[in-house]
Amino acid sequence: QAGSSGPGKDLAARTAEIVFTANQTLDEAVEFSRDLKGRMARFGRSPDDLKVMPGLFPVVGRTESEARDKFEELQALIDPVVGLALLSRMVGHDLSGFDPDGPVPELPATEGAKSRQQLMLDLARREGLSLRQLYLRIAGARGHSQIVGTPAQIVDEMEARFRAGGADGFNIMPPTLPGGLDDFIALVLPELRRRGLFRNQYEGRTLRAHLGSRPPAAGRSAKAPA
Repeated sequence: QAGSSGPGKDLAARTAEIVFTANQTLDEAVEFSRDLKGRMARFGRSPDDLKVMPGLFPVVGRTESEARDKFEELQALIDPVVGLALLSRMVGHDLSGFDPDGPVPELPATEGAKSRQQLMLDLARREGLSLRQLYLRIAGARGHSQIVGTPAQIVDEMEARFRAGGADGFNIMPPTLPGGLDDFIALVLPELRRRGLFRNQYEGRTLRAHLGSRPPAAGRSAKAPA
C-alpha cells in the first residue's frame, strides 16, 4: 500500500503486508510507523504483520566529494520546464505562472494526493526553499529521503531510522540504472553486512520469505470498507 491519508493508513492497517511511504525526517518516519501500526489491533492484526519500507534515493561515492560530484551532475540534467511541471503534479496545482526563484505560494488543499502535497509544502517551509530549489530537490527522489555521501554516511541514516522504528526496510530508488544500483550493491551493501544489518544469503525463494513475513491468517477479512 502507498498513501499517508487517514483512510489510506486504515486500508494498510487492515490489508497490507508492505507499505511504501515517504518521510523527510526521522521524527516524521517514527510517527508515521507508530500511527500506522497502532491501528492494526482494530483489524485483528499484529504490528509484525506489516513492514514499513520508505523510499530511499542514495547517491553514493567512495568519498563525500565523489558523491557530491555525482549528485551535482544529475542536478544539472533537470530541465526547468520539466522540473516545474513535476512539482505542479506533486502539489496538485499549476505553478507555471509563479516566479521560480520566489517562495512556494500558499496553495489550497488538493483533491488528489493530499499527503504528497503536504510533504512538499512542509519541506519547502522547513528549509526555506524557492520553487526552483524545491523542484531540484524532489525531481530525482520524488519526495523520498535523499542521501548523498559515502557508504558509511548512507548506512548511518538507514540504521538510525531502522533502530528508531521509523523503517523495517527500504525501497531503494537508484539515481541511475544500472550504475546507481551497481554502486549501492558494491559500496553500501558490504557496509550494511559489516554492521549486521543485512543477510549474507537468502533463506527462502519468495518475497515474503525474504522479508521474514508470515502468511496472512486464514479467513482474514478483506472486505472493502463501507
